[in-house]
Amino acid sequence: MSKVYLVGAGPGDPELITLKARRLLESADVVLYDHLASPALLTLAPAAAELIYVGKKKSEHAFSQEEICGLLIDRGSRGLNVVRLKGGDPFLFGRGGEEAEALANAELPFEVVPGVTSPLGIAAYTGVPLTHRDHTSVVTFITGHDVAKIDWNKVGTSETLVIYMGLSHFDEIAPRIVAGGRNASTPAMAVRWGTRPDQEVVIGTLATLPGLIHERGLKPPATIIVGEVVQLREKLSWFERLPLFGSRIVVTRAKDQADSLSTPLRQLGADVVELPTIEIQRASDYAPLDAALARLGEYDWLIFTSVNGVRCFLDRLDAAAGVDLRSIRGRLCAIGPATRDALERFHLKVDVMAAEYVAEGLLRVLNGFDLEGAKVLIARAAVARDILPDELRRRGAVVDVVEAYRTGAPADLAARASEVLAAKTDWVTLTSSSTAANLIAACGVEALKDVRVASIGPVTSKTLCDAGIEVSAEASPHTVPGVVSAILMAGIIEE
Repeated sequence: MSKVYLVGAGPGDPELITLKARRLLESADVVLYDHLASPALLTLAPAAAELIYVGKKKSEHAFSQEEICGLLIDRGSRGLNVVRLKGGDPFLFGRGGEEAEALANAELPFEVVPGVTSPLGIAAYTGVPLTHRDHTSVVTFITGHDVAKIDWNKVGTSETLVIYMGLSHFDEIAPRIVAGGRNASTPAMAVRWGTRPDQEVVIGTLATLPGLIHERGLKPPATIIVGEVVQLREKLSWFERLPLFGSRIVVTRAKDQADSLSTPLRQLGADVVELPTIEIQRASDYAPLDAALARLGEYDWLIFTSVNGVRCFLDRLDAAAGVDLRSIRGRLCAIGPATRDALERFHLKVDVMAAEYVAEGLLRVLNGFDLEGAKVLIARAAVARDILPDELRRRGAVVDVVEAYRTGAPADLAARASEVLAAKTDWVTLTSSSTAANLIAACGVEALKDVRVASIGPVTSKTLCDAGIEVSAEASPHTVPGVVSAILMAGIIEE
């Protein structure tokens, strides 16, 4: 049965949405989202879903509240699953009550899915508990956009006071709280974009915070917390102490593989922007691969030089007639741990793995084997270095190199790269020679001259250096975790 779902998007960090919210997004026909909902959450919706931006920024509304309610009723009346994605929680200063009323009046089925409201996220990510047995047992949540409507003499004495949407009016709010009996030296803080990697915190008192907000040029959206608990931040703050907090890092891996690098970087506090510079494409001609699969049992060695090679090889094997995994007789060789893991996910045990995760490393590890007359199959990308098959043939092996897939640049790469690199960027990560070459072709060397570049290994580094781009960090070992470690090590050296 179709419904309209009023869903809390949480305070900013996309991982703070609920499991239910994620499930509903993944099956939505329509998503109406606002300015405070993380753009990363929109990627959870199906590709065919209708995405409608409905605002709202201060004094800039894409749609009025009445129009938003009208959209919900219109799409809901069509029998669609509609997700109204709202920053924070729908029922806490989110106008969710108004939207629920409109749906109820229209006799449309709806559900409300709570989210982590902004102050709770801010409390967790700034180290300021809203309650504490030694400091406060009372919390008051108020909205500060209409100062005259609030009885500040009453609410201002609350032990912990949380003010939504009060940043632009805090010059007026703070004196009213003090006039109501609160000590001017009471700790206070303003937090912009809480829980996000660009979280910005200004600490002061009721007397000093208004001036500090102006001095720092702090802009909405921001939340203000007043109370003695603010003093605990110095001891309990953890988020801003993460080693990559505040660093903007671009990940250029293919879309379906970016997460293996993006996730650990985010866990270390980085603001990760995914810019796929490569996409995996079908082989131009599967005939050579199909012919190799038909005689799979004849090969003494199967050598895989990438995770994509494993995946595309096994996908084609799965579609082939008359052969399957039981046809594999030869030894399995993997260039590195990620490729090994890709094989072992299919319960295929790897016999040999390189100690150095490049073609030269494979050749070194194969030195211990007599390859004279051995039949070797290498299923790989259409474009790759020939050092491996050439050297194996020199050692007497009979080598078949077949195209399992091709790589290409996304159609919108130039425009997307220009947009991403226009903003201040601390690091660009490049995990293959192809990702490097495609990025350079799309944006030019000049776009990368003031950006630190992290390379996965010497082959990728050579592509960059040949183009005149300095490599600031090179992974060792030459793996995705090695890229993360190299960036961390570069930071330690700079300190």
